[in-house]
Amino acid sequence: MPEVIFPGPEGRLEGRYQPASRARAPVAIILQPHPQQGTMNHPIAMALYNTFVRRGFATLRFNFRGVGRSQGVFDNGIGELSDAASALDWMQQFNPEASTTWVGGFSFGAWIGMQLLMRRPEIKGFISIAPPANMYDFTFLAPCPSSGIIVDGEADEVVTGASVQKLVDKLKTQRHITIDHETIPKANHFFEHEMPDLMGVVDAYLDKRLSADR
Repeated sequence: MPEVIFPGPEGRLEGRYQPASRARAPVAIILQPHPQQGTMNHPIAMALYNTFVRRGFATLRFNFRGVGRSQGVFDNGIGELSDAASALDWMQQFNPEASTTWVGGFSFGAWIGMQLLMRRPEIKGFISIAPPANMYDFTFLAPCPSSGIIVDGEADEVVTGASVQKLVDKLKTQRHITIDHETIPKANHFFEHEMPDLMGVVDAYLDKRLSADR
């Protein structure tokens, strides 16, 4: 996984990038949890990154501004969304003929990822893990332009199950997209003891979507 430095709105951004091994491969970007509490090397971000790499995606995970070697300072989500857009721009320079684009994110990163898919119509799939629907405004998803999966933990001490369910119910009323929703039994916000269960759900969803796209 080569280390990369690419330009962001506030200076350089640090990432890890796995190129695809074939032409026109799909691309995926992975978004880290809250910049004041985690990095691109968080276990869930790493697991998302690795599952896309295994499927032949050109895959990037990166640190938001002010994290690790990325320049800038935390910007409460506004600047971080711009960082994510810059990351996708950078990916597209190297993969101009990508067959499709996915975004995956955990917690704060899930919130940023779902904002990004509103801005970028080329994103056709998303994985949103523990989206903080009780902490941030998700009303921008009107309508949500892409199908995806939302996964939360039954014992999440940060994000309430009711807020996630309300978000899922709202999205499921929309036509032309399909929203899958899975709640992992006993899992806390970080899925500390349920990572195999979490990634089993993610892997099964990806396999289903990718086989349907062939």
